[in-house]
Amino acid sequence: MKRIPAPVAVFLLVLSLFAPSLVFAQRSGVLDTRTGRRPRATDPRITSIQRDFDEALKMIQEQYVDGKKLNFNDVYKSSIIGMLRSLDPHSNYYDREEFEELKTDQRSEYFGIGASIQNYIYKEQADTYITATFDGSPAGRAGLRYGDRIVEVDGVAMTGKTSLEVRDKIRGPRGSTVRLTLERAADKRIEKVDIVRDSVPQPSIPDAYLLRPGVGYIDMTRGFNYTTTDELVDALDRLNAKGMKSLVLDLRNNPGGFLDQAIHVAEVFLPSGQRILTQKGRNGYRDNTFESKNNAPVMTPLVILINEQTASASEIVAGAMQDHDRALIVGQTSFGKGLVQSIIPLEYGAGLTLTSAKYFTPSGRLIQRDYSNGGFYDYYTHGAGIARDPNKEPAKPSGPEKKTDTGRAVYGGGGIMPDENVGPRTVNLTQRRMLSPIFTFIRELVNGRVAGLESSKIGRAIVFDHDLKTDEYRVTDAMFRAFRDFVEKDPSYKITPAMVDRYRSFVEMELRFNIVTAAHGRVIGDRVFITTDDPQVAKAVDVLPKARNLALGITDASIRP
Repeated sequence: MKRIPAPVAVFLLVLSLFAPSLVFAQRSGVLDTRTGRRPRATDPRITSIQRDFDEALKMIQEQYVDGKKLNFNDVYKSSIIGMLRSLDPHSNYYDREEFEELKTDQRSEYFGIGASIQNYIYKEQADTYITATFDGSPAGRAGLRYGDRIVEVDGVAMTGKTSLEVRDKIRGPRGSTVRLTLERAADKRIEKVDIVRDSVPQPSIPDAYLLRPGVGYIDMTRGFNYTTTDELVDALDRLNAKGMKSLVLDLRNNPGGFLDQAIHVAEVFLPSGQRILTQKGRNGYRDNTFESKNNAPVMTPLVILINEQTASASEIVAGAMQDHDRALIVGQTSFGKGLVQSIIPLEYGAGLTLTSAKYFTPSGRLIQRDYSNGGFYDYYTHGAGIARDPNKEPAKPSGPEKKTDTGRAVYGGGGIMPDENVGPRTVNLTQRRMLSPIFTFIRELVNGRVAGLESSKIGRAIVFDHDLKTDEYRVTDAMFRAFRDFVEKDPSYKITPAMVDRYRSFVEMELRFNIVTAAHGRVIGDRVFITTDDPQVAKAVDVLPKARNLALGITDASIRP
């Protein structure tokens, strides 16, 4: 990697807030916040900072105990990141490799083999397995199957590696070749497979289907990328063709993304002239108001699901829908990110995300959570609710009270508070310990190696285009007993038959999820959780009559954020 530009040059760039509003920004001069003029390179404040930095670096080189092992790229990178962290938690620096990954994520695709992988542990040893391939992917064409164990990647052993480490090893430039050494799930033989990396689609909306007759569900959990609005419109058309009368839009865990896509998604549901958000930058720059221009909005009764990892662009959509009483919001208080970042490329392929504006919901709420009293770790963990008791009533956001179109009270200062607060499905430690033996058992089952259940063998590639029925792949009593016997025979799992009986519904759901995943891929497999045991989805369906009243302009005293 080439040398990063001099720290002072980057420092000047960071101070600039004149980047265009959407994706990439051009560099420009810097205004002194005190005088309003651009400082010269000979400004004593700047030369003093550069002198101190150079002197500190020289002392490190000469006196640090491991000075000969210094990685100057890491030193420069950490100094830039430290500078940005003093501004806010969302301004960040990316080296060339990280910046390429960021841009790849925004393209709704990545370069790799197109397979889901997962770590499972047996006798304290972690191994990574193929759990599914994607439709038309290089991995699918190469014949990879559910349960194949990744032994090596390009000759490097993967045992003990995390699934993220294995993923990073497998990904690479488009057109390049990766060699996987696999233990085949079908017959346990070791095989080397060469796969040419290619573009793998990563859609914003992986799935859309009917939860029950007339009730649509759209999974929009992956972020707002270039194609998000087009994907949404396509999903709505397909559901309408199936008789959809009301809709659950899932924004849980959606980290955000492009501002323009959030605006267009909200515009799908809001009539022309209704405000979506107001953006305010520094000294009046970047100030803008965005309104819907849709003369034929979708007026289907709407419930939106959010949780503590719903952030940024997804909060823009949820906030606009709530302020205009267009949708009922169900779940948990969202992350609370009301800052807009510009993406700025630097020399040699590196880049910055720099906070350049704040946004306000239609009622005037700034939902940004306070970050002045805690560190970076605290902001992204305790502040986001990760350490919060999911069964405890959340604190009301601390911002000033605002009003929705029908006069309901809403608040800023800490995310979007749902109209119906519902905790997520929880998994305890014993249940987590069951996941590895469940996977191992299904690996044997779908390959015809469980006595008496040979008919459960799935001897074919994944069939992706499948509408899962409620009575398909049900776990039989014989299958449940076979799993109980399986863990009883292997004490290393530390799972007793009594534990299996106690958590029977959990075990049956996880068994079915793995079977469906082996047969139809991960996206269809996830439907098992959504339709079987998701209290937030269940609540969303229950409150659809309230959402219908909102869509008709009828307020209900029980609908209160």
